[in-house]
Order: sequence, then C-alpha cells, then structure tokens
Amino acid sequence: MITVLKRPIITEKATRVGHMRQYVFEVDTNANKLQIRQAIKQMFDVEAISVRTVRIKGKVKTRQTRGGPQIGRTNLIKKAYVTLKEGQSIDVVAGEGTEE
Repeated sequence: MITVLKRPIITEKATRVGHMRQYVFEVDTNANKLQIRQAIKQMFDVEAISVRTVRIKGKVKTRQTRGGPQIGRTNLIKKAYVTLKEGQSIDVVAGEGTEE
C-alpha cells in the first residue's frame, strides 16, 4: 500500500486547492482510485470522499552538446487529487492526518 503514494506535490496550484480539503499526490502509474483511497486511509488515518486522477505525459527535451543534439523524454507521471471528509486534514510536511 505504501508504494502506491510516491510523494505529495507541493506547488502553487496544489496549495491553492488546499482550502477546499483537497491534497495532491504523485502516485504509481498503475494504481487505481480504490488503491489510492485505501493507501490514504492506511497512511494518514483520514477518509477520502473523492479521488480524481490525472495522467501527465512526458515532455520531449532536447539539449545541445559537442557531440550533437541529445534528445530524450521525461517520464509519465500520475497525480491524484484527494478530497477529504469535512473536519479532516493532512499535514503534508509532517506526513500525518488530523481531525479538527
């Protein structure tokens, strides 16, 4: 279960949706919504009302070197937007769930 959640995403957009009891996590690309919901409950001891997932394709990156251009691709990632039950929150920095 712990391998389903890779890391919390702490960006400007992710913190903006925090006041609506939503938290954003990078998850395993093969994880489904039920596995994500169970991992959130097991890890933080809070209950998720909804789980929305987004798959972000990798970008093509090019850089110039002495040997010519190097072309590569970033990895595909999957993000999960988790909405918690009223009165519950997750301290993303400390990694623990609380009830208010």
